[in-house]
Amino acid sequence: MKETLTAEGNRLRYEKSPYLLQHAEDPIHWWSWCPGAFREARQEDKPIFLSIGYSTCHWCHVMGRETFRDPEVAEALNRDFVCIKVDREERPDVDAVYMSACQALTGSGGWPLTILMTPDQEPFWAGTYLPPRSRGGQLGVIQLTDEVARLWHSDRQRLLELGQEVVRHLTRYQPAPAVRPDRALPREAVLEMARRFDRENGGFGGAPKFPAAHELIFLLEYARRAGDGEALGMAETTLTQMARGGIFDQLGGGFCRYSTDGKWRLPHFEKMLYDNALLSYAYLEAYAQTGRPYYREVARRTLDYVLTELRLPGGGFACGQDADSCGEEGKFYFLTRADVEEALGTEEARPLCRRLSIGERESVPHLLGNPAYDRFWREHAASCRRLTAFRRQRWPLHRDDKVLTSWNAMMIAALAKADRVLGEERYLKAAQEAQLFLRVRLTRPDGRLWLRWRDQEPAVEGQLDDYAFYCWALLELYEASFDPSLLQEAAGLADRMTALFWDEAEGGFYRTAAGSERLIVRQKDSFDGGTPSGEAAAGLALAKLARLTGAERFRNHARRQLDWLAGEAVDYPAAHCFSLLAMLEELYPSRELVYVSAGRMPQWLAGAGEIYRLSVLVKTPENECALDHLSPRAAGYPVPEEGERFYLCRAGTCAPPVDTLEELRQLVHGELAGVR
Repeated sequence: MKETLTAEGNRLRYEKSPYLLQHAEDPIHWWSWCPGAFREARQEDKPIFLSIGYSTCHWCHVMGRETFRDPEVAEALNRDFVCIKVDREERPDVDAVYMSACQALTGSGGWPLTILMTPDQEPFWAGTYLPPRSRGGQLGVIQLTDEVARLWHSDRQRLLELGQEVVRHLTRYQPAPAVRPDRALPREAVLEMARRFDRENGGFGGAPKFPAAHELIFLLEYARRAGDGEALGMAETTLTQMARGGIFDQLGGGFCRYSTDGKWRLPHFEKMLYDNALLSYAYLEAYAQTGRPYYREVARRTLDYVLTELRLPGGGFACGQDADSCGEEGKFYFLTRADVEEALGTEEARPLCRRLSIGERESVPHLLGNPAYDRFWREHAASCRRLTAFRRQRWPLHRDDKVLTSWNAMMIAALAKADRVLGEERYLKAAQEAQLFLRVRLTRPDGRLWLRWRDQEPAVEGQLDDYAFYCWALLELYEASFDPSLLQEAAGLADRMTALFWDEAEGGFYRTAAGSERLIVRQKDSFDGGTPSGEAAAGLALAKLARLTGAERFRNHARRQLDWLAGEAVDYPAAHCFSLLAMLEELYPSRELVYVSAGRMPQWLAGAGEIYRLSVLVKTPENECALDHLSPRAAGYPVPEEGERFYLCRAGTCAPPVDTLEELRQLVHGELAGVR
């Protein structure tokens, strides 16, 4: 009995994942996902209990405390099952397969994800959070595992057949026929979103409400390219109301993962890197389009939160911060009037509490009742800083400090855009340092990527999201710094992505590389989820790379991927917003500027690209050789012996070159007058 009630047989203490280490002291004999776990299950003739979660997940913490530390649960699991713990952020491929199984078996999903399966990895039962014992009509782990253990010995064939049926369902995927993207597809997505749009509070549908930054980025980009006021209005209402709500940390900056109510007032408190990266990108785009200072301030406060709280030594970014403090969800963020008075004094606290709706009882600060919300941070900046410091001193917040390639790439893209839109070099410097971290720490000598880095160790073979988002980030960073090595690295990464993940027979990219570990199904995912799909990011990166380099191989592959995405999106365009964003590159092609100069590149060029909505390629004597080798297109624009020259192009056709910035402005404005 002693072995059952201690962590002696728990192998997670040898892992690097913060989530797995949170369970290293459980009395359950956990394995990580590895061949040894499945070998033991076959040798001992036991089914597998698979638990998937992540370290900043509130309900994962609850199940950890209530269920996985319970001696009776541990005894039952250790006796009758081989138990496997998976960090969904380290193994998104495993998570995606078994989340699909859960949705097939139950119609829904979430984390912690609980799967019972055969030693051959075929799932026959799925659920989410489970208490230790049945209560209030909710099944408990002990009752579930006792019944499954009985069936495993008395009616195993029934469980095996169910597992095989689930696998058949997951592999029954019929690819949609590829089609050429047309302008009706993004317009239909806007109409679908308009039918679900909450016109008072912003967002789409009811509670719980997720920020879904990829939807907002699509709406903003579609509004700009197609001149669609309805799309812009939906995006603006949502961006404004989210930033006023409790889902946005009014004191310390940054967005929480979602709102539990329809008004963005009460969040689920974990803060994730990917949300804050893509939301800051959306607010920067909104500011670039509207010039509204409020969006600029939200973007700044979001980026500065990430730089302050999630940035690691060396320049990489941690995954996120926890929802819980001292075992209570949201304890870090809740404030009373007495708390504010303790931190600031009575006189200073009074107006702040009124504007942030902080009362006698614990409150989440928000600006939903404040008509002067857009002036709040300017007028109370010092008070907010002091109150943020007060919170930090009171309760600690756990930070998951592993570095994920794909999520860091999203942050690099946001920081590069911040430099272009705001002209603040500190953001460009942070983006360059993060990119260097990925290149040095998470790129193998052969150019292939790792998925995760932590505690001086890279691990897990890179998946499609890592290649696609990193390629996109390199191109975003190129348009801020015009360093041709970034273009070269992006081209090499795109070539590797195609070699490793492309499905030559049916089109699209697989989630996992050829020759990688085989799961029960090799998935292709076109739908956007909590993050945009890797398929869509691949399409966007290839389209941008084709436009910047003019290389025929990228042009052809971008077209094939966009056709595949369009076929997948036809039945439900609104679920494919990042795919539609990639298609806009072709449906509404932007103008291109080729800048050639005998001297150095001027600093204003990146900002001009944002202001005039130009895709910019820069050629100087320093990069001429590298650029001509990389881009067949660049070779057609000779560097002048002195001065500078501007070529304004659209769809590969250029106007006669001009030699001054003023002439370029006249050319740009003249073309704008005749374009739509």
